[in-house]
Amino acid sequence: MGHACSICFDKKDKTKDIKIKELLESSKTIAIVGISRDEESTSNKCGAYLKKHGFVVIPVNPNAEKIIGLSSMKSLGDIKEKVDIINVFRPKEEAGQIATSAAKINAKAIWLQEGITSKKAENIAKKHNISFIQNRCIYKEHKKLCR
Repeated sequence: MGHACSICFDKKDKTKDIKIKELLESSKTIAIVGISRDEESTSNKCGAYLKKHGFVVIPVNPNAEKIIGLSSMKSLGDIKEKVDIINVFRPKEEAGQIATSAAKINAKAIWLQEGITSKKAENIAKKHNISFIQNRCIYKEHKKLCR
């Protein structure tokens, strides 16, 4: 069963901060697709920040066993627990397939990081009533809205 599609916008839409805050505050588990093993990378720092701020973080990287001290999943399909947000650090060309996988595991939201947009992923999210955010940094949004 899908979730109400309460968010479908990008960075230019400044009126939706309250919806982002509500999403972040109501979410517990975030799978980060494309998180890097490199501790200096943006994705790794973002994952560590989210973990530090109480989120259950699930790294998704087929080329790593552990990232930020957590077991890494090879794919979204390998995740057994409920995932609230799929945070994406992959090229926009992969976003549609990631959105399809997110729908299969009944994710509440798909979040494409700053610089990533995908009409295909947005359409898949809308079709499955999944909240969709693109071209925004989850770290920056959490820091701005939830601290």
